[in-house]
Order: sequence, then C-alpha cells, then structure tokens
Amino acid sequence: MRDVKSESNEETAYECFRCGSIIIATTSPGRCPDCNGPLRNRQVPLE
Repeated sequence: MRDVKSESNEETAYECFRCGSIIIATTSPGRCPDCNGPLRNRQVPLE
C-alpha cells in the first residue's frame, strides 16, 4: 500500500460509502453532509 502525501492546502475528493456523494475539501469532513454516512479519501485505493 502506498502512502498518500498530506498537504494541508491541497484539495482532496472524499466519497460517501452510503450515498456516493463526492465532497471536495482541504481537510477530512468526517461524515457526509447529505446523509451522515462514512467517507473515504478517493486517493487511497480500496483493498
């Protein structure tokens, strides 16, 4: 598995596991603002 470089001023896409919404943010939003579902960083591959 590769490490993702974390730069605080760079925007990253997060995807909701529950509803599929894509959120673009500079920091992890924690939960989906639409359905409160869990998010994943799209730059990190699924195992």
